[in-house]
Amino acid sequence: QVQLVESGGGLVQAGGSLRLSCADSGRTFRYYTMGWFRQAPGKEREFVAAIRWNTGSIYTGYLADSMKGRCTISRDNAQNTVNLQMNSLKPEDTAVYYCAGATGTGGSNYYRMPSNYDYWGQGTQVTVSS
Repeated sequence: QVQLVESGGGLVQAGGSLRLSCADSGRTFRYYTMGWFRQAPGKEREFVAAIRWNTGSIYTGYLADSMKGRCTISRDNAQNTVNLQMNSLKPEDTAVYYCAGATGTGGSNYYRMPSNYDYWGQGTQVTVSS
């Protein structure tokens, strides 16, 4: 059974860092696109980052404009995990962060749409205090 499990959320002060991980339990997602989205109370789910398999061990990463310069996405195929390193966190980064897997492919905008993802984790809370 496909299962995605997020970890690494928590409470951090503004300017701090967090590293979120998403573990694939039961199925390898190394050939899929894996994404991170977040949803704050009263807001729509929004794209944070994605990483797409190209060929062999080559992947392409995508970041939301708000995360560029502060965030990196990577995957560890040995551990079947996708990691999101977030630095210089701001109070507006506070949200529930979700890991997702997409079986389809498309251009860079394809990976920014939650509706294109087939599998979702339960989410992990990130709270950034001012």
